[in-house]
Amino acid sequence: MSLRILVALTFAGSALAADISGAPSLPHKLVSNWAQLPEGWNFGECSGVAVDKDDHVWVFNRGEHPVIEFDKNGRFLQAWNKVPVTSSHGIKVDPEGNIWLADVKGHAIMKFSRSGRLQMVITNAGKRPGDNETKYAFNEPTGLVFTPAGEFYVSDGYVNARVIQYTRNGEYIRHWGKKGKGDGEFDLVHDVALDDRGRVYVADRTNSRVQVFDSQGRFVAKWTEVGQPWGLTYAAKEKAIYMSDGRDNRVVKLDLDGKILGTLGSFGKAPGKFDFAHHLAVDSEGSIYVAEIKNWRVQKFSR
Repeated sequence: MSLRILVALTFAGSALAADISGAPSLPHKLVSNWAQLPEGWNFGECSGVAVDKDDHVWVFNRGEHPVIEFDKNGRFLQAWNKVPVTSSHGIKVDPEGNIWLADVKGHAIMKFSRSGRLQMVITNAGKRPGDNETKYAFNEPTGLVFTPAGEFYVSDGYVNARVIQYTRNGEYIRHWGKKGKGDGEFDLVHDVALDDRGRVYVADRTNSRVQVFDSQGRFVAKWTEVGQPWGLTYAAKEKAIYMSDGRDNRVVKLDLDGKILGTLGSFGKAPGKFDFAHHLAVDSEGSIYVAEIKNWRVQKFSR
């Protein structure tokens, strides 16, 4: 490889990370040793984290106990031992308190009771993938989010490139998106969030942008230069979107126009640092929970 090409590639790689160094730091501080796992237990790769109405924290991971519930202080409450998933990804709690899982390699979205009883599954027979037009199957889905009435949107995903909307009973409503870089097109749809105006925020990961749509899937805006969105969550009390930037290993807080309000974290293995900050959740007190793939943990940061 010539020196000229090497220099060009090096410059291109360094330009990938959005320069948001001037943004203020968020006031949150690490809560040390937050997750109190039973003796001898460990997480696997932590892909998802969700908070319910009681501020209980639900962790979805690729270890021996895929779904684990904690209280806000990190006290262990329960774990599901036999969860029919191939590989964990996103997790959400619906308005009725049910737990929903995105099985990325099983191409499935699953609804469970709080005790771990399967109540609904959307997938093909044999967990075979569907294409970008399939109504009731996915190809590596990543996450989901709920309206107050229980309708939900699914981000689908690593292979498909779309968002799909369903009724609370799992009936198909619509979908939008295809592979590409234009407005309304996606390259790795990695998560989805919803604000209290009904706007849909999509983590368009490989395109390094957040795209915003109305509830019908009509394009509204795109946010570039904010980092690379892997996880998104809406903090209703703050009217803000929190984003986990897994490439740059930080949390970014944005207002609903895409302005950066603050950042948290940097790369590292020590407590308080991140390695593949994959997903996040915010509780009613404004504390942030970050699930990490490479560090095999969920960390809590409080104000």
